[in-house]
Amino acid sequence: MYADIIVDISQEQLDKTFQYRIPPELENEVQIGVMVQIPFGRGNRLLTGYVIGIGSTPKIPAEKIKDIDSVSQSGIQAVGRMIQLAAWLKKQYGSTMNQALKTVLPVKEKVRQKEKKTVRLAVSKEKAAEYLALYEKKNAVARVRLLKALCKTDENGLDTAVLKEQYQITTQTIQALEKQNVITVETQELYRNPVRETAPGQERLILNEAQQKAVTQFCTQYDAGERKPWLLYGVTGSGKTLCYIEMIQHVTAQGKQAIVLIPEIALTFQTVQRFYRRFGSQVSVLHSRMSKGERYDQFLRAQRGDISVMIGPRSALFTPFSNIGLIVIDEEHEGAYKSETVPRYHAREVACHIAKEAGASVILGSATPSMESYYAAMNGHIQLITLDSRAGSGGLPAVDIVDLREELRLGNRTIFSNRLRELMSDRLAKHEQIMLFLNKRGVAGFISCRSCGKVMKCPHCDVSLTEHADGRLMCHYCGYTTPKITVCPSCGSRYVSGFRAGTEGVEAQVKKTFPQARVLRMDMDTTRGKDGHEKILSEFANGNADILIGTQMIVKGHDFPNVTLMGVLAADMSLYSSDYRASERTFQLLTQAAGRAGRAEKSGNVVIQTYTPEHFSIVSAANQDYNAFYEQEIAYRKLCGYPPADNLMKIMLSSPDEMLLTKSAAWVKAFVDNNCKYKGLMCIGPADAPIYRIKDVYSKIIYVKHKDREVLNSIHEKLDVNIVGNQAFKNINVQYDING
Repeated sequence: MYADIIVDISQEQLDKTFQYRIPPELENEVQIGVMVQIPFGRGNRLLTGYVIGIGSTPKIPAEKIKDIDSVSQSGIQAVGRMIQLAAWLKKQYGSTMNQALKTVLPVKEKVRQKEKKTVRLAVSKEKAAEYLALYEKKNAVARVRLLKALCKTDENGLDTAVLKEQYQITTQTIQALEKQNVITVETQELYRNPVRETAPGQERLILNEAQQKAVTQFCTQYDAGERKPWLLYGVTGSGKTLCYIEMIQHVTAQGKQAIVLIPEIALTFQTVQRFYRRFGSQVSVLHSRMSKGERYDQFLRAQRGDISVMIGPRSALFTPFSNIGLIVIDEEHEGAYKSETVPRYHAREVACHIAKEAGASVILGSATPSMESYYAAMNGHIQLITLDSRAGSGGLPAVDIVDLREELRLGNRTIFSNRLRELMSDRLAKHEQIMLFLNKRGVAGFISCRSCGKVMKCPHCDVSLTEHADGRLMCHYCGYTTPKITVCPSCGSRYVSGFRAGTEGVEAQVKKTFPQARVLRMDMDTTRGKDGHEKILSEFANGNADILIGTQMIVKGHDFPNVTLMGVLAADMSLYSSDYRASERTFQLLTQAAGRAGRAEKSGNVVIQTYTPEHFSIVSAANQDYNAFYEQEIAYRKLCGYPPADNLMKIMLSSPDEMLLTKSAAWVKAFVDNNCKYKGLMCIGPADAPIYRIKDVYSKIIYVKHKDREVLNSIHEKLDVNIVGNQAFKNINVQYDING
């Protein structure tokens, strides 16, 4: 018998199978999906590989085929359906099979199982007394202590850890008495449990009329065999999570399993607790901050069918459930669902594929649906369910849009507008909580005038220009460039610069302005530890702080009843990034941020500080009017040929050799132009990447547009045929990203 094996060489674009002979002694162990050790190359160095096929016919002369060395006992087996999924990922997103296999295995290594050992008497207590007398006579003091301890306890025995700690009993003493059949040692496998069981299961909340209607609609169609994806669009605070719980209850009651995806690890604690209160120990969690042992145990529990609901960020999608009935993607609009490493998959698309193959349903939930999901719903590809009002008695918060240009004219140069400072003083006096959101992700990507608010934008693409290290401003969609701008072309002001601010600076200003306030800061620096997110959120939830300062992670799905004020310090910082999605992301962030205030009985206020108060995304977010935003944004996307109206593939080339990179990028552009004659195809570039050089590696980007996704897939395949194995591209890294 022969095995087709994908070799694990991450640094090489090696994407072909190699045939190896299965030795007779390994025939029972080598199966599709197992990890094996194989001799590779002329030097026969041992490498790891994945078995993706088994057959009886050699593809090359049998005498040239090497034997598999061994089956790796430390690797996780990739089951057949995971290999099929990896093959789909490879084709859909442009990666090697090896990269795809590693993606579908969120847990890759076996970890030694945690054990509990219990020691019990193997003889009657009368017989134990005889042995005790014998050991006392022999002055075997350790054996005496052990027998006395066991004679005092009941038939449940004692844990070896207790014996060692409290009675100073060694392993050797236990083994000696076990060998004499005086005692027995029972070993029980334990799962490492990452879920803090703070509340019992079976809590059941009453649905309101809108929630009940949504749940009933889903359950009726699910029972009728309808498996089209669903979009649950509900305003912030409308109770989407409770709907998820009821839908999952319905599905798991039929013996099925469910996966719940959340965009950020920061949301794990609060989400898991809500689900645990209903499903108890049937719930588990899987994410990167867990220990290897914890991740392995949850993988094992899922594989064995010991749990029915798995919660986690993007990678939890690949939980090895055998009977998936429902996949829920909460806050489905979030960019965190898009992988930033190869293969650059989107969890929403992969979930729909997995569900289709498994006969399961998908629920996409959001108060600010992605343009892709809502566009699909409007075109009948997804079923739409709407929750129009908040679940409790509280209404949507009152929103103030503050023009920072006017604040500057009034002489206010602080980060707090007069309106925000006034409301912060009021809430602190009332002992209510405040959240301050800094709409920042890395370094500012746009240049603007501080006097009039004008942003330097591309005259051809309606996206902001990005400042490069040499001062040049560039559009990364058409390649337009202009020299450094020092004087505003609109008002003549010299106050032209990038907007820069950080959470630490905000924290310092808050403490200076409100010295009596208890302040917490939540960003990458304060959440590096294993439970960093959980500790900060718990502190805030328990009322141990008055003000929580943070970036995007604080506005995603959290529910704090005592928060009555949300301050958005710089709404423009995402609005004018060099990305066609900038308006959409700004609207989503501002709407989500506004939704954190006034979620219980107390009314809420939101202050949005901006240099462009008239922008439609800011006005729509302030009004919580998704439809108004969608109509304007989809018109812009259709006009410019951006997703979801068209499909967009980004070809990213990088190399430490700048001249070689320039030559290779020009070749790719010429290849697409000359060999891909599709009607309506547009190829743009090459352009320098937003950050052209990182660690002395240069990057360029080429954009390819077409209405048909399959056309872009075929272009990617054509390029791969000509690039993979081509010596001219040996020092060029090529990656593909579709609709990223």
